[in-house]
Amino acid sequence: MEKTSSKKPLAPIQEFIKTESFSGILLLFSAVLALVVANSTLADWYVQLFQAKLTIGFESGNISKPLILWINDGLMAIFFLLIGLEIKREIKYGELSTVQSALLPIIAAFGGAVVPGLIFYGFNAGTEFMDGWAIAIATDIAFALGILALLGSRVPVWAKVFLTAVAVVDDLIAVVVIALFYTSKISLTALAVSGGAILVLVIMNWANIRSIALYLFVGLILWVAVLKSGIHATIAGVVLGFMIPASPHKNREGLLDTIENGVKLFRNSLNTPDKEDDETALHYLEEGIEKLESPLHKLEHKLHPLVAYFIMPVFAFANAGVALSAEQTVIAFSSTLTLGIIFGLFLGKQIGIMLSVWISSKLGIVKLPDSDKVWTIFYGIACLTGVGFTMSLFIGGLAFTNQEFIEYSKVGIFVGSLLSGLLGYFFLRSKLKPVE
Repeated sequence: MEKTSSKKPLAPIQEFIKTESFSGILLLFSAVLALVVANSTLADWYVQLFQAKLTIGFESGNISKPLILWINDGLMAIFFLLIGLEIKREIKYGELSTVQSALLPIIAAFGGAVVPGLIFYGFNAGTEFMDGWAIAIATDIAFALGILALLGSRVPVWAKVFLTAVAVVDDLIAVVVIALFYTSKISLTALAVSGGAILVLVIMNWANIRSIALYLFVGLILWVAVLKSGIHATIAGVVLGFMIPASPHKNREGLLDTIENGVKLFRNSLNTPDKEDDETALHYLEEGIEKLESPLHKLEHKLHPLVAYFIMPVFAFANAGVALSAEQTVIAFSSTLTLGIIFGLFLGKQIGIMLSVWISSKLGIVKLPDSDKVWTIFYGIACLTGVGFTMSLFIGGLAFTNQEFIEYSKVGIFVGSLLSGLLGYFFLRSKLKPVE
């Protein structure tokens, strides 16, 4: 008699972590490739590729932007749509669904955002670099979880869940910061169209309309309107994500009946092979399961591979290329912009998260085990939150138009993220033993 597999299906949070972990490795490859290309004989091709203009639309009305902006404003809107879906899921069902479970990640994330901002301010107050104050506040969840994946069984699941929850809150903070501080001149007409699109989405959500295609169509209108309004277009993705219904289908019993009918038909077809019965059974099963899953979970599941394995690597390759000579590198490291980002990511994240967790514990706001191992894991995770990369690069591109400033900020992001990642990895590896 053959043994059946004892493997259990992955829980949503474990599946998410698994996807993000591999994405982190792919991101690293894309970033390294961009650096190699930008400092090779292909450097001119690299610049020309992403500065080439792409126009979509008609003669009377179109959107014409360099390829780099199609990636940063267009593809990244899909990335932010996924962030919106993840935040909503965590608030409704996940680590942020109850006050008790959400309190520690929220406090830690705010501490991890405020202290890096203050460190950057300390380096750059009164300088022309102050627009970059938010660069060091964000965490790249894919890279951070990718590093945790390399540690294998040394790191308990609760630590990965905590890091994920902190990064989700971190993303929400970054989204609010982008919406409030990184917008250009506002077009009231386009803003009115955006408001109308949001109203339609709210009505659709209230009416429990579950067609993902319809939401995406209205979301596309919202994206174009927000793009034209002066508010950064990626915000449209977050808003759309929050509007996608997360509730299960109202007629769950009826759907279960449909699935049961499909199972019965399928069993019958095993005894009396009939291709038509097989197709009918599969139709019943497909229809029942399709409708049981909420639109939010369905869309999130479909977007994860697209974002993790295409959009983020493309963004990394398009934005990570820094061509620096030895002289330029010295200049970059002498700039307070670069230093503010490095110390903000490397020290600010550690201090902010550990201090906020420690104070919360001492004041009794949250209860934590009195264990050296627990605090060791917290410190390792605090180090890993200093891996900013994707969101930091994105905010850096919004903060500055001066190409020299952008290059300096990239150096700061790379160095700060690299130091944070290496310290987090080797600290946890040296302190924790693998579970057999």
